[in-house]
Order: sequence, then C-alpha cells, then structure tokens
Amino acid sequence: MPFYEYSCEKCGARFDLMRRMAERDDPAVCPECGHKGAKRGPSRVTASVRGGSAPACDSANSCANAGSFG
Repeated sequence: MPFYEYSCEKCGARFDLMRRMAERDDPAVCPECGHKGAKRGPSRVTASVRGGSAPACDSANSCANAGSFG
C-alpha cells in the first residue's frame, strides 16, 4: 500500500497515511486534533543519491563516464 500526505483543514497539521489507492481521497482523521476532515494534498518528494555525484557533460566530455558514480 502506498503512503499519501494529508493536511488538516482545522489545525493545519500535515501527516502521512498508508492507505489503499481506492481510499486515497477519503477524508482522514488528523492525529493532532482529531478532526475528521483532513484532505489529501500534493506529496513532498525526496530523493537521495549515494556514492558520489554525476559526471559533468560538455562538448569536451561526451559523458563517457556517465555510468560511473564514484
């Protein structure tokens, strides 16, 4: 089951819930104030890169090392 982000219209709290896709737009109960009308909003996306940084590509470097991350 995926996680969805919700925002409480009463207290403004933001929280994540794991729910079935069919239930993603159903109102949720706010864990902060108990309001039963929290709405799903846009999720924050975070990513991390491990092992270094991507090589720079320019006309002198045709990204020959593009698959090598350090």
